[in-house]
Amino acid sequence: MRPLLLGVLGCSLVLSVQAMYSSSDDVIELTSSNFNREVIQSDSLWLVEFYAPWCGHCQSLAPEWKKAATALKGIVKVGAVDADQHKSLGGQYGVRGFPTIKIFGANKNKPEEYQGGRSSQAIVDGALNSLRALVKERLSGKSGGSGYSKQQGGGGSGGSKKDVVELTDDNFDKMVLESGDVWMVEFFAPWCGHCKNLEPEWTAAATAVKEQTKGKVHLGAVDATVHQVLASRYGIRGFPTIKIFRRGEEPEDFQGGRSRGDIIEKALDLFSDNAAAPELLEILNEDVLKNTCDDSQLCVIAVLPHILDTGAAGRNGYLEVMMNMAEKYKKKSWGWLWTEAGAQMELEASLGIGGFGYPAMAAINVRKMKFALLRGSFSETGIHEFLRELSVGRGSTATLGGGVMPNINAVDAWDGKDGQLPVEEEYDLTDVDLDDEDGKDEL
Repeated sequence: MRPLLLGVLGCSLVLSVQAMYSSSDDVIELTSSNFNREVIQSDSLWLVEFYAPWCGHCQSLAPEWKKAATALKGIVKVGAVDADQHKSLGGQYGVRGFPTIKIFGANKNKPEEYQGGRSSQAIVDGALNSLRALVKERLSGKSGGSGYSKQQGGGGSGGSKKDVVELTDDNFDKMVLESGDVWMVEFFAPWCGHCKNLEPEWTAAATAVKEQTKGKVHLGAVDATVHQVLASRYGIRGFPTIKIFRRGEEPEDFQGGRSRGDIIEKALDLFSDNAAAPELLEILNEDVLKNTCDDSQLCVIAVLPHILDTGAAGRNGYLEVMMNMAEKYKKKSWGWLWTEAGAQMELEASLGIGGFGYPAMAAINVRKMKFALLRGSFSETGIHEFLRELSVGRGSTATLGGGVMPNINAVDAWDGKDGQLPVEEEYDLTDVDLDDEDGKDEL
């Protein structure tokens, strides 16, 4: 085995299922389910860190964040969101990198970006400065309490009502049932108190979902007291009732929470369920590898046997296995690549698989420069077990050769055909004297 494999580590390439903060810390764990209740409806000043467990800078910040939370206890609320697990919250507040720190002050719907230092002292100083500013606003009468209270009184909901599609007896079938998109539909009554409470959450969620799913998941609303044909058809007995509509399937009741975070999270799950699997690409040049792996938490790379060893049918069989696994793990947003044995020798060498054992597979975390090798069979069962172990924090990893990505050769794409042996130059042997020149006796 190559020397680089001697440094095998027992850590995971991908997310650990364990949170970075625990109940023993003074950092409050925030989720899609409790964010609205804890932060948006609160009159307190909040500092909220959006992090990802695999992020090195987040791991470095964690002890300082805990110290700051302890120092500010009872004065300023300090929370943390695992934005890799609760993607809807990260998307809702425009989180693009980790860690991101937001200050939720007077207007909870428009948090400020924290731009200060990352030491506990700097964080405490920043929090106290924001607190003084909040108190001055309240003394001047500019702030009348939490953003949620103002929202309920007719203030901004964080969304646009035009993003909630008004559905009627006349347009429902064409817009929803005949659509190839996914719909979440609220059946409401104007006099219903719970419906009034849901309205700003539904509106804010509609805007966020429209942006994050590129218009592939819609939120609609039906006034069931007016459009009684629809209400009767779907057996609406109470308000609000939320149903999920997918083409070719029976509608299902949404039983989740009623905060915007809960609604967005469900909508993104529905989007993932109906999204196409990531594309399986051949590594033709450095850009293919870089663009795929840099944008993915994990990059799954297969090195397939030479085309002369398998033929087109054999290669397509391997590619089908990979495409099936890409479909199975599409919610992970991983990158999927393949190359032919011998085409990218530096890549094979850096993974310790060059020259033998084809087909081979490696999973690479480019951010950490770590990789793991498939030890089981190159089959759906074997690959599923390999990736499942990684996704729950198990499996052995090693450092990518040299700690940098290898050079990638530019190669021609496979034409989908069987391979052909190279044509050798023919020689005419008719004039060659094969008799023994030394006149030795034949045996």
